[in-house]
This record gives sequence, C-alpha cells and structure tokens, in this order.
Amino acid sequence: MGKITDFHCGYDNSAGLTKEIAMGTDLTFPMAYEKAESMAILSKGLKEKDAADFCQLPFCHTVEGEAMGGLVNLGDENNGPRAKEYLCTTAEEVLELPNIDFSKGRIAEVLKACRLLREQGENVVLYISGPFTILNVLMEPRYVFKTFKKKPEMMQRIFDKLQRQILLFIEEAQKSGVNMISYGDSSGSLNILGPKFSEDVVKMFTYPLLKKIEKNLSSETLVLLCPKTTYGLLGMEKAQLKDVELGSPMKYGEGCLKAVGRVKFVGEMCINNKKFVLKNGIIKTVNLL
Repeated sequence: MGKITDFHCGYDNSAGLTKEIAMGTDLTFPMAYEKAESMAILSKGLKEKDAADFCQLPFCHTVEGEAMGGLVNLGDENNGPRAKEYLCTTAEEVLELPNIDFSKGRIAEVLKACRLLREQGENVVLYISGPFTILNVLMEPRYVFKTFKKKPEMMQRIFDKLQRQILLFIEEAQKSGVNMISYGDSSGSLNILGPKFSEDVVKMFTYPLLKKIEKNLSSETLVLLCPKTTYGLLGMEKAQLKDVELGSPMKYGEGCLKAVGRVKFVGEMCINNKKFVLKNGIIKTVNLL
C-alpha cells in the first residue's frame, strides 16, 4: 500500500464569485443566490471575467447540506452563502435527516440554472461536495471526528447516506444537461483529517462512490476530480494516471472540454486554476482500478 501525499492548492473553498462581478449586475442580494435566472447571469459574468471556457455553479459549498435541512446564511454581494448554525450533534441525528428533494429549494434552482445555461449554448461545470464539506453545514467538526474515531460503523452509515445523495445529485445534473461535474471535499483534505482518517475515507467513501459514478455516468459527462482526491486515490493504489493526447498545448479548462466523451475522470489540476496550461498537449485521465 502506498502513502497519500497532499496537493497544495490555493483555491480551497473558492466559489469564484467576486464583489466586482456581483456589483456589475442589477441583481439584489441575497435573492440573487436563490433564483435560477440570477444564478445564470452571475455565472456568465464570472466566465467572462476569468476568460474561462465554461460556466460554473453554484457559488458556495452549502447547497447539499442546506437541502438536507441545514441552516444557511445566504450572505450578500460581499460574502456568498455559508453555514449559519449547526443542526446536529450526534450521528443518529444526521442519519435521521431527510433525503434531498431535488424539486424544491435552492438546489432545484441550481439545476434549473444549469439547464438555462446549457440551452444558451454554454458548457457548465457543476460543483458537487464531498462528505466532510456537506457535514460542515450540518454538524460541528469535533462531533464528526468523534464519531469517526469512536463509532466507525456509524460513520460508515453516514457515508452511505451522503453517497446516495451525491449519486442522485449527479443523476439530476445530467438530466439538466450538465456536461462537467467537479467533485472535491475541501473540508476533508489530508491536512485536516491526517493520514489515517484520509486513508479510511478513500476506502470507506471515495473509491466506492467513484466506482458507482463510473458505472452510471453518461458518455457525454466528465468528472473533474479535485487533485487532493486524485492524490488520495493514487496513494491508496486505487487509481492510475494515463496520458490522453489532445493534439496541441492548451489551457486545462479547454483540455477538459476536449476530454468530454473520451474519458470519465480527470484530476491533475484544480479547475479553478484558469491559467494552468497543458504544455505538452496531454491531459491525464484518472483510471480507477
């Protein structure tokens, strides 16, 4: 068995939206974070500012937790949505939370915004959060780690519940026309969890989840893994990197678009690093073992 190493990234918890983009519209906040039409406008504004190859949604990492009952402060043009106060203190309380209803609330508006953008001819990256980022909206971290350490069987049940929500979110995203899905878990990185818990997460959650995604993913959808996730898979010998020729040097975002329909997973660089260039005209696919 190998050893997990960390990927040093300056984009952790970045949702991309800036005050300048927000102020450049006639939208009212925080309502702009609640409706599909305004989300689409903001996403296109972000794309233009960054000279990116795609639109991205949502502008926070709270939609899944909120859709499960979590309390969220929607913020304003200066600060996007963030956790307001914790709902749970025990694993049992997390397990009793409702499954996500994708037909209502802000998560439904995010999916609708994705559909609107696709109808306008845009490529869309939908950010989907991992278990610790979702739990960060629902439960104080010290209770999460206490459960993980003292009740691993309960943690597995929580993982299984969250895995089902993520799989359903991806299913709904594909129905909405999303062609790129970004998966990461900034609150569950190596520097936060430590080596032992990080290894357990790969075995108990990440690898089983990605194998199921791989099985059900449309041939026209690409999953962009956070490099921290990729490093975890490589360190645990659950994946290998393989070169895919693109034909010429290009930005990473453009390379990801060219990889849609050819591979299922990429993950060598953070998708928020808009300036990263694939100098050799090669993108690395993440092949699960």
